[in-house]
Amino acid sequence: SLQGKILCLVGPPGVGKTSVGKSIARSINREFYRFSVGGLSDVAEIKGHRRTYVGAMPGKLIQCLKKAKTQNPLVLIDEIDKLGRASHQGDPASALLEVLDPNQNDSFTDHYMDIPVDLSKVLFVCTANQLDTVPGPLQDRMEVIRLSGYDLPEKVQIAKQYLIPKAVAANGLSNQKVELTQKATEALIRGYCREAGVRNLEKHVDKIMRKLSFKVAKVKEERLLLEEAAARSEQSATTTEEAVEASNDATEASSAEEVEEEDVRKEPSLHWDATKETGCDKLMVQ
Repeated sequence: SLQGKILCLVGPPGVGKTSVGKSIARSINREFYRFSVGGLSDVAEIKGHRRTYVGAMPGKLIQCLKKAKTQNPLVLIDEIDKLGRASHQGDPASALLEVLDPNQNDSFTDHYMDIPVDLSKVLFVCTANQLDTVPGPLQDRMEVIRLSGYDLPEKVQIAKQYLIPKAVAANGLSNQKVELTQKATEALIRGYCREAGVRNLEKHVDKIMRKLSFKVAKVKEERLLLEEAAARSEQSATTTEEAVEASNDATEASSAEEVEEEDVRKEPSLHWDATKETGCDKLMVQ
């Protein structure tokens, strides 16, 4: 029966505003739904289309309740500081006023449904990188919570406890012993990831794990090729030996000896002999 609070998490990119929203939803056991309003300029995305239009659909909030199947989910409205300005399609900031105002959202009317819908039990969490571009009336309806950037020890712990295990699992290295030392992590952060958040750090950690995964796959492939080559070599030697034995059996060997004995014979010939009247004599040549 309590009304949900409207929170606004403000901080630089990559500090985990969306992750905080998901953690809040898990901690209070609520369904989580996220949609971004960055660049949104059509009021119908929030309040829905009227049924007279072809392809009409309800707005994001009604779709959220339909998907969550509950009246008290946690709805994360992302990039509220990049909300589109008023145009011929309406003013989305004014449409959000009805959604984020605790005194009005108990009877929110979607154009498609055309009946009041109670959004007072929904916990709204908005995210923004800065408040300068958020309209003043919207700021008045939200409780602003600022998230600062992370220093070196905090980034090291985030990488050790969350980013590295996530990258290891994502790149199929769970069965391998993979370790990124603290000195290597600190060098990575100092040299390549100096931003306030950890989004760039996550990209570099994932890049390292992809290279390790490639090396592991290459080593396995080379080992498999060596095993196949060894198997083929052994099979080839065995086949050659069997072929020699089959082509040189005892019968063929004895036949060759008989043929060799039959070919040996003696033939008569003449040779010079001065003692003979004829000057030559008969000589048998084998």
